[in-house]
Order: sequence, then structure tokens, then C-alpha cells
Amino acid sequence: MDTSETISRTAAKGSSEDFLPLKNWDHIEFYVGNAKQSAFYYQYAMGFKLTGYSGLETGNRERASFLLEQGKIRFVLSTPYHPDNFMSDHIKQHGDGVRDIALEVDSAESAFIETVKRGAEPVMKPTRIEDDNGYIIRSAIKTYGDTIHSFIERNNYKGLFLPGFVDASAKAIKGIKDAGLRSIDHMVGNVELGKMNHWVKFYAETMGFSQLLSFDDKDISTEYTALMSKVMQSGTGKIKFPINEPAAGKKKSQIDEYLEFYHGPGVQHIAMNTTNIVETVSELKSRGIEFLRVPTTYYEELESRVGKIDEPMEELAKHGILVDRDDDGYLLQLFSKPIEDRPTVFFEIIQRKGAKSFGKGNFKALFEAIEREQAVRGTL
Repeated sequence: MDTSETISRTAAKGSSEDFLPLKNWDHIEFYVGNAKQSAFYYQYAMGFKLTGYSGLETGNRERASFLLEQGKIRFVLSTPYHPDNFMSDHIKQHGDGVRDIALEVDSAESAFIETVKRGAEPVMKPTRIEDDNGYIIRSAIKTYGDTIHSFIERNNYKGLFLPGFVDASAKAIKGIKDAGLRSIDHMVGNVELGKMNHWVKFYAETMGFSQLLSFDDKDISTEYTALMSKVMQSGTGKIKFPINEPAAGKKKSQIDEYLEFYHGPGVQHIAMNTTNIVETVSELKSRGIEFLRVPTTYYEELESRVGKIDEPMEELAKHGILVDRDDDGYLLQLFSKPIEDRPTVFFEIIQRKGAKSFGKGNFKALFEAIEREQAVRGTL
């Protein structure tokens, strides 16, 4: 029995025990160099609504944090006020990046106890945090690189978001149109060569996830570069974490490039669902979001590969939207270019029309598009 099969069976056993029932994504916290300015970007360029704030004016002497929401997606952008702390070190090391993938649970204490006793490294013991609107209980464990998972128990809290946050609608840009982003589909982590199975095992044994899919360097490769990936999912299937590692190739892969500029493992991209990808992408492009492009020949062969689809082919070609089909239906997807100066974090826009897969049929075209960008940056 190979390692991946062992992990899958172990995870399936753990899932049946349901020792870590995850309700949903709670929020994603980014550590950034200037949260106030970043909040403008997410509002104007991506259609998020500024809804909450914590900072000096609210008694927070450590950091400024801005809560942005769109659909069910919650991003928190945080900046430290002082240089001699972990937040400042994180930004110096990684640039703007994801620190915390927070997950909602019924019991933050149980989530902490169950994961730590299975080998998770503790970051925050179960802690009660309260204000006039009630209290939450928060705990946290470490995952790859400097990334953590917080467990948020909010059953006894009636406030805006978390204790310490106040309504920030007065600070929001007026008249910003929603871009149609509705929920987080999955989040992808990049880890070092030889570490993918280590973190797959972590999610299986420590968090009770099961392995949904596996891609090797034959599935995800071009003439020049390759990578390997395994997709882990929670018991309910709501939370999905693909884990990537580089594979041997003639040139430096996108994973190698990420690890070089992020200076370690971390979140590579966040995939967000939409119910109309053509409208969403059109709106985002009009605001300056840049997306990867594939050659026009991709669309000449598309219908023969995926069959009939609802969307006009000319609209997909106009925006560079990719399509793939599995046994359950098809999906449409498009990937942004990196959203900051370092070629690290980017976004995926995805619309699922039954498909449960991740666009395997698009891997070659997508990775060749990434390689063209790497060549321009001089990092291929």
C-alpha cells in the first residue's frame, strides 16, 4: 500500500470519528504593510465592502485591522503599529501575505484539544474574548510556514464580527459595486520539495481531513517546469486545501518562484466562487485586475474537449476564461496575476456548474501562461 492510500484511509477513519467538525470558513487574515491603503484596493478593485475596524480609536494599541466582506467572504487586513513584534517580522520576511486561515467551529476548546493531542503545534490556547455584544472563544494551531489556523467559536456573540471591531461603514468608499464574489472555494498552500506528504499527513491525522485528489508531475507539467499537488478536504467537504510542492524540471517552477520570494511556505492563492464568471471577470478587469491569458488556439479545441456549455465561446475567449469537465459537470476558472510586487499571492475566480474537480484539463495551458509571466520577470 502506498503512502497516499494509507493517508486517505487514515483520514477517512478520522473523518468518521468527527473529532473536528468544521462549520465553515470564518475569515482570512492578511498581514500587510499598510492596511488602510490595502483596504482601498480591495474595495475599489475587487468590490469588497469595508464593514469593520479595530485600531487606536477603539483601544487597540497593537495593530490596525480592517474587515472587508463580499458574499460570505471575510478578509481581515492587519498592520502593526510598532516594528518589534512578530507581525512586523512576518511582513519583512514575506511581504503582504496570509497569516491566519480562520475556521468556524462549535467549540474552540475541543478543536484545540483534539488537534494538539494529535500532534498540532499550539499557537493560542482557548481564550475568551468579550465586549458588550457577548464573547467568542478563540484558539489556534500552526500549519505550514508561518501560516496558522484559528478556531473561532461565536455561538455567544451578537456583534459585528469579533470583539474589538466597530462599524466602519463611515470609512467605506461610497458607491462601490459588488463584483459577484460569493464564497471561498479552496485555498492553496505551497510547501518545500519533499514536504507535501508531510502536510497531507498533518491534515489527515491531525485535522481529520481526507484526500480528495492527487496530481503528480505527469499531470501538472510543461516542457520546462512541473509540480505535484494533493487536495485535502474536511469531513463535510466545505473546506478544501490543495498542497503543492515543486517537482524536477528544466527550469524554475512557479512553486520555486513563490518559495524564493515569499521566503518560505505559505498560501499561494485563494479561489473564490461566483455565479456568473463572465460578469465577475469583466467587472474586475474594468477596475484594473490583471489576469493570465492563454493562446486563442485554446478555444478552437475547447468544445471538442468539454462538450456543449451554456456560455458563449466568444465571451470566454474575450476574457481568457478556462473550462474543464468532470463526471459531475463542468467548471469555469480564471487566475489573476500576482496582486502585489512580489510574485506570490494571487486569486482564482471559479464558477462550478456541477464539477467537483480542479480543472486538470487546464493545467498545461495555465502553467504555460504562468511560465510566460515568469520569463518576463526573469524568474523562469
